[in-house]
Amino acid sequence: MPRQRTQPSAWAADEAVTRLFTAHYRPLVRLATLLLREPAMAEEIVQDAYVALHGRWWRLRDADKALGYLRVTVVNKCRSAMRHRRVVQAHLAAARPEPDAPSAEAGALDQLRQDDVVTALRALPPRQREAIVLRYYVDLSEAQTAEIMGVSRGAVKSHTARGIAALRTSLDGL
Repeated sequence: MPRQRTQPSAWAADEAVTRLFTAHYRPLVRLATLLLREPAMAEEIVQDAYVALHGRWWRLRDADKALGYLRVTVVNKCRSAMRHRRVVQAHLAAARPEPDAPSAEAGALDQLRQDDVVTALRALPPRQREAIVLRYYVDLSEAQTAEIMGVSRGAVKSHTARGIAALRTSLDGL
């Protein structure tokens, strides 16, 4: 008689995902916020990642890799959101030209909200920003960063080095 694969109890998934949520929700939201620059969307993406993990919990072969799965899911969802944002902005720009300069109020609010390092980080290309945030903010190894970004360790080193050089150039004048 063939052996049937049994699905683990929903209680096990609930408890495991709840523990992961308690321990890692805030750092994952910070990661997504740094990548997206939109806190509300970052929270939504992280919540969606937890829902996806819960739905697929019984398929995980190694529960210890659940945090890695969450990080990869968050980064991938951030990439999708940024692609979507670019498409929407392109269509909006084509439909209605933007004013030549932002309003004085918008400039003042931007100045109050951003510090110099975050501003410089946000100016980096997405891959460089991802590499720097994952390596130095989330404190992952090159191998872990490469796995999450879906690139080689050499590419992580390259993106990181270029990003740091760009940050130095941007911040030297301040």
